[in-house]
Amino acid sequence: MDPQVARQALTHRSAGSRNNERLEFLGDALVNFVVADELYRQFPQVDEGTLTRMRAALVRESALAELARELNLGEQLILGPGEMKSGGHRRDSILADAVEALAAATYVQDGMEPALALVRNWFAPRVLALDPKWHGKDGKTRLQEWVQGRGLDLPAYQLVSADGPEHAKTFVVSCEVAGLSLTKQASGHSRKLAETRAAESVLAELESRK
Repeated sequence: MDPQVARQALTHRSAGSRNNERLEFLGDALVNFVVADELYRQFPQVDEGTLTRMRAALVRESALAELARELNLGEQLILGPGEMKSGGHRRDSILADAVEALAAATYVQDGMEPALALVRNWFAPRVLALDPKWHGKDGKTRLQEWVQGRGLDLPAYQLVSADGPEHAKTFVVSCEVAGLSLTKQASGHSRKLAETRAAESVLAELESRK
């Protein structure tokens, strides 16, 4: 990819007028199309509502930010001084936008087929890992059903910290399943989001133990 195009894809609006906002707009549509196409092909018996919820799980901000971290995009971001000081390279919204902008930059530079191939490469393993029976419910609900189905006490959520200015607080929450001596922490821009992520982290750990 042309270095200038790649640079623009990784440039946040705080760093100047030549930033990734327009690319992010285009990339959002591209990512949603590829994920919808992969889900449609992979799960031919699944109804529209479940497919919609599965797509939402894959393209939500936190999921895209997780992908960005796997791609080490945070350390490549170009940010303005304010965002650099406030840890913008770790912020989910900025990381998610960078993923979408990078997809669009590939399309703009190399055309549709390379862009589709890139996004499919990112998401195909995630699509294959989805279980349609689990979708439509958030992490806290699924974890509650999991422990209740095994006669365990309900998960306990504890606020660990709430740092940052009022308009951009970061909440850290722990989720404990006492009967399994299992505790996970997660962060989010709201307590509810942090609790959901912590529950999802516990579910991932339980899945890995199978």
